[in-house]
Amino acid sequence: MSTSTAPQPPADSRPIAPSADAKAPAPQFGGRFARLPALAGGGFLPVGLFARLPLAMLTLGTLTLATSVTGSYAVGGAAAGAVGIGSAVGAPILGWLADRLGQRPVLLISAVLNVVAVLGVIATAYLIPGVHDVGAAWGVIGAALAAGFSCPQVGPLARVRWMALTAESRRAGDSTDLDVALSYESTADELTFVLGPALVGVLASLVAPWLPLALAAALTLTLVPAFALHRTHAAVPRRAAAGTRASRRAVTGNAAGESAETRAASRFAGLARVALPVLAMVCMGTFFGSTQAALSAFAAGFASSEVAGLLYAVMGISSAAAAISVAYWPAGFPLTARWVTGAAAMAGMSALLFLPTDGWGMVLVLLALGLPVGPVMVTVFAIGGLVAPAGRLATVMTALASGIVAGTALGSSIGGQLAQEGGHHAAFLVSAAAAAALFALGAAAAAVVRSRKRSAQAS
Repeated sequence: MSTSTAPQPPADSRPIAPSADAKAPAPQFGGRFARLPALAGGGFLPVGLFARLPLAMLTLGTLTLATSVTGSYAVGGAAAGAVGIGSAVGAPILGWLADRLGQRPVLLISAVLNVVAVLGVIATAYLIPGVHDVGAAWGVIGAALAAGFSCPQVGPLARVRWMALTAESRRAGDSTDLDVALSYESTADELTFVLGPALVGVLASLVAPWLPLALAAALTLTLVPAFALHRTHAAVPRRAAAGTRASRRAVTGNAAGESAETRAASRFAGLARVALPVLAMVCMGTFFGSTQAALSAFAAGFASSEVAGLLYAVMGISSAAAAISVAYWPAGFPLTARWVTGAAAMAGMSALLFLPTDGWGMVLVLLALGLPVGPVMVTVFAIGGLVAPAGRLATVMTALASGIVAGTALGSSIGGQLAQEGGHHAAFLVSAAAAAALFALGAAAAAVVRSRKRSAQAS
């Protein structure tokens, strides 16, 4: 991935621990992806993959359990929504704590708290059988909120580790390893968010509605600590102490003759650069949520709304395959150009969503539409990591992930309302608008990068 056109962090802001083997010999077999276990160790990939599975099971598992036990879609929906709200709020807080305290203690503590909260969801759900009033189901809704808030952010923190593990090679001008790592991470996210709901459906229908959440708790209790304790956590530096940072800023500012207004403007510009990828992930989540709602209404017209999950999985499959391909894209294809090109393709292909009249036609459209989705996600995560202020990488990565969660909730809400009133075509309008907004944000990011390059050349 070309870093020459992306905003760069200070060269010495993220020291790498000796365990980050950026100079591991290139494997003879397996292609570029064989570099990943050479960098991080063979056990990191499977542990990191399956440790994020509970998050993919949590929302639908809560919805299924609460709906089955209470017989109320309203209670089930409120509990599932509480999971999403909790995750959107909790993820950046956990990321901030990981920046300050290190990933290991934050992951271990959040894993224990999350297991307790998930078991609380199961217990409180069975304490209110047959309750149809959302107000009377405050116990299960509160437990669901706590479960979402405390859910360990394995995916974003894994990206932070890859950023650290590949920092040395990126400083040398080679971003191939980061390309490969981020494309793998996006594919892992896609796979778990296809596998997780499928596991929930199978276990809840064949055994019991509580089993998916119990399995999620068991996976969290075993795999998240394994991820937390993996040696790669040592590659990620903590933020400097507040006093040290303040002293360093004061010395640097005085030496350079900077005014308080200049430093404030610089901080504001840094926040604005981070805001672009975060808003892009909100748009991506809105695209996902509204598409899910629209597909539910579309599927109900020829089969049943449950078929929507299978249709949506089709887009996930092509998105995952396309995300893998980013590892082989030429380094001369700049990050911002990838963002703009992919978002433009998403916006253009969104028009195709209005054409199908049967399931097979929609399958073909979703297969095509998924192709730009994966690369755009990979690219936005990469840009988010590059513009993150020194010592705040975990905060930014988790903010990107929570942006997707918040956007999905927003898209589901707006898309569901429009689908109820105007059918699936009305809900697909939200998908098209979200893709267009994603393109506009990409164009803004490209303009910021060009402006910074001109300023750097002028100085």
